[in-house]
Amino acid sequence: MQIGVETAKAVDQRRVFVVDEDDVTRAALQFMLHDEIETHELATPEDAYVKGVDWLQPHVVLLGVSFLKQRGPALIGELAAKFAGVRILIVCDKSEEVTAVEGIKAGAHGALVKPLTLESVRRKVDTILGRGGAAPIVQLSVLK
Repeated sequence: MQIGVETAKAVDQRRVFVVDEDDVTRAALQFMLHDEIETHELATPEDAYVKGVDWLQPHVVLLGVSFLKQRGPALIGELAAKFAGVRILIVCDKSEEVTAVEGIKAGAHGALVKPLTLESVRRKVDTILGRGGAAPIVQLSVLK
């Protein structure tokens, strides 16, 4: 455990799947979260479907916006059908907020807008899981 990690969060048996085709984003998000929550890096939604069987189903999926661009908003429904009760946050740049909003309209629960910081990522994941550290789940300028 690192200094500043809440032990109660680290042992609450929840897991996050980081599904992004960008290796750097996947690694950064995994690094930001792994001390407080079980986190798995996956390059495609199909990798997530293979990994997320039985007891290993994710509670949260951090989905790279590139998959929404390639496959459309129907991907959100596909993830929700595969992983009952999953919460989905779309990871995007400010310039991709319109695509993120399409995903939210399709059922995603919010967005993480880059640049990502340790505090903002942990706070939003905590919020989406109903843990302490409440933060706005969606902070997209196109919704203003």
